[in-house]
Amino acid sequence: MEALIAKETNNFIGQCVNVASDILRMSAAQVWINYDKEADVLYMSFRKPQRATETVELDDDMLLRKDGEKIVGLTILNASIRSK
Repeated sequence: MEALIAKETNNFIGQCVNVASDILRMSAAQVWINYDKEADVLYMSFRKPQRATETVELDDDMLLRKDGEKIVGLTILNASIRSK
């Protein structure tokens, strides 16, 4: 049992490290990520508070949130489908 928990913990840590590597390659200085599993919506915010003045629909399931020329957030609908 302990070995299984250790394996699951190591897998989780590995996943976190992979996500961290991807985030560090982004040009954003700060990133907040929230996932609503029930709605299957992933929210990425690049500043808090986000306060977007414009929302641009990039495709059927992706919304870019802007404040002037600055990108302040990204909303991904049906996020679990995109991750496959």
